[in-house]
Amino acid sequence: MTQTAQIHNLELARTAAERLVSRHSALPGIAVMYGPSGYGKTTAAMAVANENRSYFVQMRSAWSRGMLLKKILVEMSIKPTGTIPEMLDQVSEQLATSGRLLIIDEFDYCAKNDSMIELVRDIYEGSQATLLVLGEEQLPHKLKRWERFHSRVLSWIPAQPVSLADAASLVPIYSPGVAVADDLLAHLVGYSGGSVRRVSVNLNSIAELAALEGWSTVDLAAWGNRPLYTGDAPRRGA
Repeated sequence: MTQTAQIHNLELARTAAERLVSRHSALPGIAVMYGPSGYGKTTAAMAVANENRSYFVQMRSAWSRGMLLKKILVEMSIKPTGTIPEMLDQVSEQLATSGRLLIIDEFDYCAKNDSMIELVRDIYEGSQATLLVLGEEQLPHKLKRWERFHSRVLSWIPAQPVSLADAASLVPIYSPGVAVADDLLAHLVGYSGGSVRRVSVNLNSIAELAALEGWSTVDLAAWGNRPLYTGDAPRRGA
């Protein structure tokens, strides 16, 4: 099984899921986690899904309403049958019966048109289950267009930028067997722009260099002025 770093955003996703599941029945049952790309939202949500057997689907730009329902049903191990209304009933019934959380990643794709948002609201209304949706930084602003959906959000969870503690938890996964000093970790965090993904890429580069050099410990002095991955494309001729 793939190891998952216990970063702060994973704990935020766990807390959101727990609050949804344990909420009073009269309270709304949707949570929205949002933040820039690379903050580890998807990884955190997948870890939560594995921990509590949630249904997890990741939206695609080309998906229609029917395709979203089919993908959810496949995740539920249910054969999709019939029309969109019939598949909607299948999804809603399974959520209501199982009591399991439905997680929809890349929810910005749903927020592009009324019909997708209304479909997800129908899933919620038809099941009275719990939904966690994830998207980019502007997702809460986008959802203001649909008051009937927006008003059913119990929690808004802003994903947090990578911290020094997060970076330390990533070391055993992306730089196993190498002790990375705090000064170098702080350097990576400073260059990351908040992105967990960029810290992970740089830790992998550190592990590769350590293997070549025979290092068991790497600090900022040992790393020197070697370049770090920032997400920017290199300039031609650089």
